[in-house]
Amino acid sequence: MKKLIVCAICAICGFTAANAQAKFGHVNTQEIIQAMPEYATAKAEIDKLTSQYEADLKAMQDELQKKADAFDKEQATLPDNIKQRRQTELQEMYQKIQQSYQDNQQALQKASSEKMQAITAKVLDAIKAVGQAGDFVIINEINAGIPYISTTLSTDVTAQVKTKLGLK
Repeated sequence: MKKLIVCAICAICGFTAANAQAKFGHVNTQEIIQAMPEYATAKAEIDKLTSQYEADLKAMQDELQKKADAFDKEQATLPDNIKQRRQTELQEMYQKIQQSYQDNQQALQKASSEKMQAITAKVLDAIKAVGQAGDFVIINEINAGIPYISTTLSTDVTAQVKTKLGLK
């Protein structure tokens, strides 16, 4: 008798699950992120920081070039010990420029990652909310490199996510 009841419950659950339509969605997060004012602000801040770093490096390179030109002009008349010291100074300046460039690149990458992380988290939260509200089984990123997403059998939820974020 217990077996019959368990089988009946399983059959009912299976029948109900078979009748329920699984909803699948897809989203273009790149389009959403680029429409966000936070993205424009973050991009402007990163561009400003990039310009500042480029200007600093340019000033360092100009100073190095000026000192190298001066050294080339007076090199023949300098005593060996002063010539050696100036060559060392020039090498140290060049190494300092290279180190500054590397440090700047790391700082830019870190700043960009931090800013994008907050933006991405906000988008993911909106996607989850749309998924839960719409009873979606899964929402895939359309640009994620998935070999194939049927845009006819899957619902594009990009507009819904934009609305959830207050975007047009």
